[in-house]
Amino acid sequence: MKKLPLILTGLALLLYPAAVSAHCDTLDGPTAKDGLLALNRKNLNYALKWITKDHEPELREAFRLALAVRDLSDDAKTLAERFFLETLVRLHRAGEGASFEGLKPHGTPVEEKVAAADQAIAQGSLEPLQGLVPEAELPELQERLDLVLQRLNYDPDNLEAGRAYIEAYVHFFKFAEGEDHDHPKHHH
Repeated sequence: MKKLPLILTGLALLLYPAAVSAHCDTLDGPTAKDGLLALNRKNLNYALKWITKDHEPELREAFRLALAVRDLSDDAKTLAERFFLETLVRLHRAGEGASFEGLKPHGTPVEEKVAAADQAIAQGSLEPLQGLVPEAELPELQERLDLVLQRLNYDPDNLEAGRAYIEAYVHFFKFAEGEDHDHPKHHH
């Protein structure tokens, strides 16, 4: 019975959904949303902006295969979308030098700073991040947000502009999260 508290603690950790810091590996995240947009509009450019050029052939093939079977049945659609989104997110994470542990389901909680950074972009203001980041970092964060907003309304068929937007987006998020390191500049 001495092990019961330890077992209960372990179960609680498994059952309680922990907040994830990166939201690009969730079905609610921007990478997966753009992947679905690519499939629905049959325009891979919505997804290509998230990956490096050297990963393009693999994503193009996954896209081709997903489109070829997704209209066969409801199950085929589910499987094709899952396959394509997992491939997209895995390749995006690889381009960041990060591991991929699978696509997290809808509703997966994200850290408060991540959610606030998303709100900041949507509102065009750092107000959602107030009190979550050191005040001394707000000027740099504002510059990064301004760059994201400048690059936001790009033509989806201009892959270079899409990748420039993603580069600014990732730099903004990393700084908001407190990870002030240079992100690989593969989105140029």
